Amino acid sequence: MDNWKLLIGIWLFLLSGSALSGWAQDDHRSRAERIYEHFMAGCGDSIYAALNDEAQKQLSPALFTDTWRQLTAQFGALKSAGTWTQETMQGVELYCRDLTFERCRLRLLVGFDADGRMNTIRVIPAPEPAGAPTVAFDRTLMEERDTLVTTDGYRLPATLTLPRTKEKGRRVPCVVLVHASGPNDRDETIGPNKPFRDLAWLLAYRGIATLRYDKRTKVYGADCVPQGRRLDMDVETVDDALSAVRLAAGLPQVAADSVFVLGHSQGGMMAPRIARRSPQVAGIIILAGPARPLEDLLVEQSEYLASLTTPDEQAHARLDELRRQVANVKRLGTPDFNDTIPLPLGVPREYWEFLQTYNAVRTASTLTCPLLVLQGERDYQVTMQDYGLWLMGLLTCPKAQLKSYPALNHLLQEGKGKSTPLEYNEAHPVPAYVADDVAGFIRGRDVR
Repeated sequence: MDNWKLLIGIWLFLLSGSALSGWAQDDHRSRAERIYEHFMAGCGDSIYAALNDEAQKQLSPALFTDTWRQLTAQFGALKSAGTWTQETMQGVELYCRDLTFERCRLRLLVGFDADGRMNTIRVIPAPEPAGAPTVAFDRTLMEERDTLVTTDGYRLPATLTLPRTKEKGRRVPCVVLVHASGPNDRDETIGPNKPFRDLAWLLAYRGIATLRYDKRTKVYGADCVPQGRRLDMDVETVDDALSAVRLAAGLPQVAADSVFVLGHSQGGMMAPRIARRSPQVAGIIILAGPARPLEDLLVEQSEYLASLTTPDEQAHARLDELRRQVANVKRLGTPDFNDTIPLPLGVPREYWEFLQTYNAVRTASTLTCPLLVLQGERDYQVTMQDYGLWLMGLLTCPKAQLKSYPALNHLLQEGKGKSTPLEYNEAHPVPAYVADDVAGFIRGRDVR
């Protein structure tokens, strides 16, 4: 499973705050520069002091003290730092600086409330310079249209990709693409990679439409939870996917009885629930879908990432604290649960309670529609252990097919040897054979 905010595991924190107003840009730029200097120097107390009250309740100075050392240990020494620029994300105005290390380029993002207190500090892969797409868009074979996926007043910008057909008025199958965890855009952009865009274009070449949309947590940030609701997987993922299915089924270009859901990672885990709640879903495709509890994957991923470097005492302490939090999550609903222990990832209790009641494999086994489970064998985030659980749980399901790919990682990138987060900074398209298998499944063929 993804590390809540991003697939790569080097997110720091993102705490939505009010949009900037009333302060000169130079003031915020100088604040960002000071935060950067504290960040490099490991001055966790100074960074913590700059946070707003909401962030201080959720974080501690220790979280910031050793991060720079960890980054340089994993990615090499800093070679250069770019100039500060601005961008807006989740309604928050951010100040960005690209940092070039020996082995990759990262981007530091810092954001502030109107009163100058910090609401965001985050590290992501630096976008690659604009260039030719890794999968070509052929206007003679496909077209794209902007649309909106709407749920209870939440309006999510979306893209409908349609194959150009020779038969006028012919309706085509459509696949709704459902994201992994974190505030993903409609392309599921990670560094220079856009796996959902790749899949949309590859499937269009094969005569299949797709609908992809920006995730609610990206568009609305902390305002993504409706009044009277609590954050859980339905709010984060399922409700909007159901709206997208209804939208796709009502399109004049789409065959209403051939709307499929393709979920990646967390989206794959929730695909059975989406199909269970919607009679309009003709089938589901699960790409790297977790079959185990999220908290177990969190510990496994953290241990794996720690194994890529030489962890120090603080790193061991953080792992021990995560294990303590996860053990406490396991006690939810029992007298042994300790509500003074922080919950993993800072997500609310209701989120974990929802996950305790949901079993993806068991839900999938009750479906009557066709299922396809696809898994990369080099994936360290959702592993072949999960694939084995899908295999065993769906043995008695005649409409279930499963396939693993020896060369693929979690982003469906080809590679060799041990997979690491560094691969996510390299531009590798989704291979055509993945789209071949998805298209074959949609057309009722066996996947081999």
